[in-house]
Amino acid sequence: MKMETSIDTGRAALRAGQTGIEGAAKWLALAAAVLGWMFDGLEMGLFPLVGRPALTEMLGGADIGPWFGVIMAVFLVGAACGGIALGWLGDRIGRTRAMVWSVLAYSVFSGLGAVVTAPWQLAILRFLAALGMGGQWALGVALVMEIFPAKSRPLMAGVIGASANVGFLLIAALSIGLNSVLAGLATVLHAALPASLVSILLRNGSWRLLMILSAAPALLTFLIRIFVPESGMWEAQSQAGGKAPRIGDLFRNGLAKSTCLGAALGAIALVGTWASVQWIPAWAGKIAIGVPNAAAKVQIASALGAILFSIFFALFAERFNRRSTYFALSLVSLISCAILFRLDMHYGPAFRFWTFFVGGITAGFYGLLPLYLPELFPTRVRAMGSGLTFNAGRLIAAVGAVSGGALVKSFGGDIARMCSIVSLVYALGLVLVWFAPETKGRPLPD
Repeated sequence: MKMETSIDTGRAALRAGQTGIEGAAKWLALAAAVLGWMFDGLEMGLFPLVGRPALTEMLGGADIGPWFGVIMAVFLVGAACGGIALGWLGDRIGRTRAMVWSVLAYSVFSGLGAVVTAPWQLAILRFLAALGMGGQWALGVALVMEIFPAKSRPLMAGVIGASANVGFLLIAALSIGLNSVLAGLATVLHAALPASLVSILLRNGSWRLLMILSAAPALLTFLIRIFVPESGMWEAQSQAGGKAPRIGDLFRNGLAKSTCLGAALGAIALVGTWASVQWIPAWAGKIAIGVPNAAAKVQIASALGAILFSIFFALFAERFNRRSTYFALSLVSLISCAILFRLDMHYGPAFRFWTFFVGGITAGFYGLLPLYLPELFPTRVRAMGSGLTFNAGRLIAAVGAVSGGALVKSFGGDIARMCSIVSLVYALGLVLVWFAPETKGRPLPD
């Protein structure tokens, strides 16, 4: 009886926004979530940078297109599976413990990509790395939303949503300054390693060296394990006992509607990004003939817009409400994509502006979803529910990754036409969001 009373008191305090975690501890939790998702963004941008030279080396000049699409698809499937599996683990053993395994997985398996000798090996490692990447979002979001008081959650959601795009920005900037960076690294390597090994690391765009450097986020696991506090809400729920959470729980006790609609809303955002907006740098590289680093510059413009709009729309959702914000994002994404992809665009300032705007508006979902999705689920299944609903769209996007090249080919190489058709997916959001629950002003469910 005393234990039940203590737990009830703790939950009441949590509902009032008194997390019991103050000062540096909660900011360390935010830092771990932001850095983890930022490194996720950097890792996601890594393969487009190293994939072509890596596959060219391993295939000996054969067509790399099919393997490139397969590896991208495998990555997306892995991220979807990781979002569910590690979300489940976070509900079982705690947010911070599961985050350690999440970061370790995507760091180690990305780094091991440096020793592959065949495309199938790279595909397996990208799948395993993606398991950690998919889980990091669900765990970081659940942890931060449970630790910070309700008044702070919109800003925290926006910061988390923006952090992956900081990673995209960093990897794009690295691609521009790659030669100078690698020249400095080559000097250090020659002083420390045999010349034959240095030659292997630096050939074909130094893709093996970049894969090794991608293991650096593993250091974050020590920060998480030692300094980052566990969620008080999860600890209270854990002490209350009961059955261990299962995936089937997301479709019982009145959660089925929220799970299905949350997954649909997440899928619209992810399909729009991966099967449409992510093609913009490739499109820029095709139309900006003779312009150095055109694709990287466009990716930077898109990432800058994404960083700003992710934060803005998380705050917008708190000022108004979740459903109207999602509707506005769907409408403006639909219109802006039509302008960019359907008008006669040429590479230049106008093209970069619309890339900034489209990249920002379509990324606004990633500021809203970290705020909204955790509000749909009780504590015992929050990480798992957030992971499943956010990552469900990756499975559909994986199909697009395999077939996207063929679709572009069927349009005579017209990337813009393909993107203009795929971006119509945002029209579904205009309708579906009104069937989803409104959660503004409500405490996180126990």
